[in-house]
Amino acid sequence: MAVTLETPLSRVLGPKTATGMAEQLDLHTVRDLLRHYPRRYARRGEQTDLADVQVGDRVTVLAQVRSVNTRPMRNRKGTLTEVVVGDGSGRMKLVFFNHRHASLRVNAWGMFAGTVGEYRGEKQFAHPDMHLLDGADDDTDWARALVPIYPASKDVSSWVIQKSVKLLIGAGGGFGDLVVDPIPEEIRARHGLLSLAAALLDIHRPTTVEDVERASHRLKWDEALILQLTLAARRRAAALEPGIARPRRAGGLLDAVDAALPFALTEGQRAVGDELAAELDRDQPMHRLLQGEVGSGKTVVALRAMAQVVDAGGQAALLAPTEVLAAQHVRGIRQLLGPLGRAGELDGAADGTRVTLLTGSLKAAAKREARAEVADGRAGIVVGTHALLQEGVDFADLGLVVVDEQHRFGVEQRDALRAKGSRPPHVLVMTATPIPRTVAMTVYGDLEISTLRQLPSGRGGVSSSVVPMTEKPGWLDRAWARLREEVAAGQQAYVVCPRIGDLAGPDDEPEDADGAPAGDDDRRPPLAVLDVAEMLRAGPLHGLRLDVLHGRLSPEDKEARMRAFAAGEVDVLVATTVVEVGVDVPNATVMVVMDADRFGVSQLHQLRGRVARGAHPGLCLLVSEAREASSTGQRLASVAATSDGFELARLDLETRREGDVLGAAQSGSRSGVRLLSLLEDEELIAAARAEATAMLETERGLADHPGLAAEVARLATDERADYLEKT
Repeated sequence: MAVTLETPLSRVLGPKTATGMAEQLDLHTVRDLLRHYPRRYARRGEQTDLADVQVGDRVTVLAQVRSVNTRPMRNRKGTLTEVVVGDGSGRMKLVFFNHRHASLRVNAWGMFAGTVGEYRGEKQFAHPDMHLLDGADDDTDWARALVPIYPASKDVSSWVIQKSVKLLIGAGGGFGDLVVDPIPEEIRARHGLLSLAAALLDIHRPTTVEDVERASHRLKWDEALILQLTLAARRRAAALEPGIARPRRAGGLLDAVDAALPFALTEGQRAVGDELAAELDRDQPMHRLLQGEVGSGKTVVALRAMAQVVDAGGQAALLAPTEVLAAQHVRGIRQLLGPLGRAGELDGAADGTRVTLLTGSLKAAAKREARAEVADGRAGIVVGTHALLQEGVDFADLGLVVVDEQHRFGVEQRDALRAKGSRPPHVLVMTATPIPRTVAMTVYGDLEISTLRQLPSGRGGVSSSVVPMTEKPGWLDRAWARLREEVAAGQQAYVVCPRIGDLAGPDDEPEDADGAPAGDDDRRPPLAVLDVAEMLRAGPLHGLRLDVLHGRLSPEDKEARMRAFAAGEVDVLVATTVVEVGVDVPNATVMVVMDADRFGVSQLHQLRGRVARGAHPGLCLLVSEAREASSTGQRLASVAATSDGFELARLDLETRREGDVLGAAQSGSRSGVRLLSLLEDEELIAAARAEATAMLETERGLADHPGLAAEVARLATDERADYLEKT
């Protein structure tokens, strides 16, 4: 039978193995198996550090049998066999009940796989899977210097995967007839890359560490080049779209916005504003990402762009991630525009427009009225949540789509809103989470990027400190006293907790998806808004005006409580991360984050940005039970030590799993990103981006490179390769 990369594993391997690989490892074809790379390599005499494995981990270790002891069990019939194995750096006990393995003899080497347990303080495997390295089946691989350890499952062990790969290698000792190299020879020569067949052989059957390094470098190039070609193709396609120019008009809404601003634009805001104005004046749709420090004034830049589009006869839609933020945007824009934002009302300006809010919680009549204003063009600026994406929301002439907090949405949602324009509208997406260059090239590679670093003048600045509850419990009392001092001086404060409390619900989980360590099972439950608010009312903040804000309140309640806080009627707002983005109360100067170790670096930076948005200096206190010397304690100390979001973005990348950065689907077996590291491979990604851009700028593009074209097409059509759609 002729085997190709697309041959199902069920035609190559035994039915049990093929089924296990498909169901537990998502491996279905020969291609999938060859791209299922070893997680690490074990070397006899320099094996896995058993001292590093943790209870609850499912691991595969290569170790030597040190002792075997079989004895009757004390409290029931049968025997207990205890086997101690070691690897030079640690030891582990294997336990077998009523089962004696005759082949388990002292000094024998083997691979042992199972879930690490613990008994009387000693790590152990109970009934582990094992494969003794005795040369059986003429398996000379066990004599090799490096033994690959694969990501495995309960029913498909690492050694089964290794033998399956060996079966594909065959008698020829390589993959030459099976693999067609997609990267052109001139690119391989330019960058000193192995052939794909050689790289796959060396990654699965290396002799030296250098073999692994060369193979990994080549296979990373496959991932980077195909991804960058896909993104470059998107950029080219976007550049060819027929759009509508929206030029600036003197004496219109934009001039009125500039005149109404209560502050002077920063140099950065002006520069980015000019950049956006020039792109809006073209008949090719703008596709731009605006990233900036928390509080750098991205919303003002976006509003000026929206005003320019309205002046040119179009409509602008602002998509916000939460109803709280959408409502705040509407309040701020209406306040800034005054009569110019109330066209058609008694006190509205005749040459103005309407600012319309559309969210899922609007009453039926209000929703119908909002949709009518959008459809007939009365609403020049439309602000909403996911409700904007629904059927029945039709625009008269959608000219600009602004997506606030892009990381909360996906490309498919952005495109759903774009599709509501009669011709492709301009697109501006914004994020207050600064993006390292490698992430920008890999995740946002289909967008041009503008950056705001400069903060508006007159801001008080934020100082941050870690409050280590365990080691310095008295510091928490001082934190509450410090908060009371700020309130006594006429300021306000936030207290943020990871969950809501009371009855369990979808929002009642630690909100650490932004990259914080998930936490050990033996940790206490995270602190909850309702519990902390009650404790503060009865204790250290007794007598202050406290209120709570969280995702399970009705939209009306959330809006009312946020309005009361903004009006100074509430001293302390105890909330979940519903206040993380966009909430702007200049009088708030203190942020106390409870269980700060449950949040990610970027999330803490975002939360801290909610205070000191006026002239008064701010204070952010990160309360945690983590030990100061622990990795978590050091991470919090790093956040407290700098307010530079770009420096923190790199720290975030260092402390998070690669898949968390790229998105939930981006590090999966079908995403195409398995070896590439955004932190370590910046030069490689940049080189691949340059090669991809140059290749697509030629007259024939990928026409002379069918292998690459096929890989790009495969990535674009694979439903699980949706990391381009989930960023």
